[in-house]
Amino acid sequence: MKIRRILATAVAAAVTTPVVLLSAAPAFADTKPSSASTQKPAAGKDAKPPTHKELQDAVTEAQKAHVAAVAVLDKAKADRKALDKADHPLVIAYKAAVKAINKVGQDREAAGEKLSEAEKAQRELPEDATPEQKEAAAAAVELAKKALAEIEVLVPGVVADKERTGTALRNAIHEAENAIDIALSNEEVAIVALEKARADLAAFEAIGQECAESKTVKVVLGGPKKVTAGTSAVFSLRVSNTSKKTLDQVEAYAFAAALPDSIEEEDFFKEYITVEWSSADVLEWTPVTEDKDAIEVGKLVKGGHYDVKLRLTVDPKTPAGPGVVFAIGAYENEDRSCGIGQEPATAQFDILAAKGDKPKPTPSPSTTTPAPVPTTGNTGTTGNTGTTQQGGSSSTPVTNGNLAATGSNDALPMIGLAAAGAVALGAGAVFVVRRRKAGSQA
Repeated sequence: MKIRRILATAVAAAVTTPVVLLSAAPAFADTKPSSASTQKPAAGKDAKPPTHKELQDAVTEAQKAHVAAVAVLDKAKADRKALDKADHPLVIAYKAAVKAINKVGQDREAAGEKLSEAEKAQRELPEDATPEQKEAAAAAVELAKKALAEIEVLVPGVVADKERTGTALRNAIHEAENAIDIALSNEEVAIVALEKARADLAAFEAIGQECAESKTVKVVLGGPKKVTAGTSAVFSLRVSNTSKKTLDQVEAYAFAAALPDSIEEEDFFKEYITVEWSSADVLEWTPVTEDKDAIEVGKLVKGGHYDVKLRLTVDPKTPAGPGVVFAIGAYENEDRSCGIGQEPATAQFDILAAKGDKPKPTPSPSTTTPAPVPTTGNTGTTGNTGTTQQGGSSSTPVTNGNLAATGSNDALPMIGLAAAGAVALGAGAVFVVRRRKAGSQA
């Protein structure tokens, strides 16, 4: 999520369609990323994403299912392999049937040969053969025929037995191979389910469930009304815990922009202003970048506040015109509860042309001047020992997304408000993406 990109879109929408302001939050809310654990369609209006324990249990169950699937696959493979072994009952039965049919075949061949020999001997009797010889030859033929007939009676049975045992063996092999295919498929399904369960858990632990909008963390901005291009100015940012309990991990996000005169410019939103922050705990100026955009407040006790200095450096090439700085707060507790500010604090200022540049004509004052919203800072004890806002006495804190009037053109408050709302959503999305594992900063 790129805050700058969202801000530019919001500015364009505000300039071209003022009514967008009335529905900016729902429109831009769709750009907020969802964690893997919340991407399933909601079961109902009050459906809630799974908890950490539920996701852990899902991984445990998926692991059990995978182990069971592997066990079934191993058994199917073992069953198939057993059908190739000589000691398998079906193999034994089939081999016995084959042996029986082979024996019957051999016996039938032998009986046939005896019959042929008996018939030949009968045919070759001499003409002077005695009646006894003729009777004996005939009896031998009949005995051979009877023996062959008895064997022939056995043939259908042994053939059928061989077919039956062979079919049983083939069917068993086919079923075993089908069982392997099914087990392989089930194992793949189990693997996919396990990987998804693990991914959902990892996503939750790395990102967590989406944080709801909350008034728990309040931010107040203040600073000079004019900043000359090519110079730096220090603004004050106070982050307060308005809840009745300590917040384990608090962060703030800040962004500044030089607002365009028109979106018809080739690049109507240019990054002219860099933002750095420091505090009583972080003495060095720390740049706010897309990679390191969080102002680390840390633990904040109930009613406590944390003061931050914001140093805005305006590029010398920045054209004269209106500028605005935004800030929004967010928190996450060790119990994984979290929240994002509902609206950012905003502070408007005029960017003066760099020395030596010809200033642009001053636009006519706006006929509608939004009234500044009064603010109060909480003064509870925090890790930051400062309890007053930092910055010049000329600063005017502004909250709830309202811009102080400075004589700019009529479009400025509208642009600023839309931009502020977009930054709130963008910063919130970044917070969701970048939030840490619960307790990792404790």
